[in-house]
Amino acid sequence: MKNLTIRQLRYFDALARHGHFGRAAEACSVSQPALSMQIKELEEGLGAPLFERGVRHVSLTGFGERFGARARAILRSIDELEDLARAAQGSLSGRLRLGVIPTVAPYLLPRIVADLTAASAALDIHVRETVTPKLMEELSEGRLDAAIVALPVSESAFEEAPLFSEEFLLVRPVSEAGKPAPGPAALREMRLLLLEEGHCFRDQALAFCAMKPAPPRELLDGSSLSTLVQMVGAGIGVTLIPDMAAAVETRSAAVAVTRFAEPRPRRTIGMIWRRTSPLAGQLQEVAGIVRGAAEAMRGEGEGPRFVQGDTYSGTNIACPESVFAVIGSPTLPTT
Repeated sequence: MKNLTIRQLRYFDALARHGHFGRAAEACSVSQPALSMQIKELEEGLGAPLFERGVRHVSLTGFGERFGARARAILRSIDELEDLARAAQGSLSGRLRLGVIPTVAPYLLPRIVADLTAASAALDIHVRETVTPKLMEELSEGRLDAAIVALPVSESAFEEAPLFSEEFLLVRPVSEAGKPAPGPAALREMRLLLLEEGHCFRDQALAFCAMKPAPPRELLDGSSLSTLVQMVGAGIGVTLIPDMAAAVETRSAAVAVTRFAEPRPRRTIGMIWRRTSPLAGQLQEVAGIVRGAAEAMRGEGEGPRFVQGDTYSGTNIACPESVFAVIGSPTLPTT
């Protein structure tokens, strides 16, 4: 058997993940023939097929599954050696692969990227937006350095750093503006619009309403918060959204937004990374920058602010009390 190369292992991993030669080649920034040739040489060197070729899709053989587990472990170790060298430099530099959940990414990412770039021009930031289970999987496999998710994740392999806390707001048709916010029991009787399965925000909303996952006819799913808010504006139902999303998502929708009475539903957003990561020190620094970005957004009033019971329709209003709080920042203004 010929010596295996790191390039072959990376091409194998890409093809195993994407199940398609074209998409795998694109992910590796090489031509499809070049990737195909390396995979063929790898299989010939091993003396056994790794993939079963279909017309539009490829899948791992039994041997390929076993080979893949070892290959991913090797690649993860190689990446950690590179991280160890970066950590020895003692400053933020090189590649940073950061995952972010969809209910945070559109609202916080622009500020995060700007602040990280300002902190270190030598930082090469790669962002991945997807749901929490996928982020945790990719973090475990070494394909991400850190991820911004809702806490807790309750996974002993990950370090958790809380960043900020925010409340959930009720979005309902503008015709209902001024009415008291319904409690969990009343929400259970309404047509509740939620994000599709896989989003942690969906599970948090269901938990607040003390509802179990219901059949499709009782709950309507959307792929994004924007879709949910527009559906509410069309009079289809009501939904819950995180505070940081309200200013953006309700800007062009005829909806009313209301705070709940105590105890108000809320979530804690934090950053997680592997406990074994050599970059732990740098990632703590990144977490501090992200926390500062959230603090700056709050201080500049970029998030919506409400007085209890107030509502608004389609435009932002500034009120004395914010429902967006940064964790671990005692110097925040008490507006």
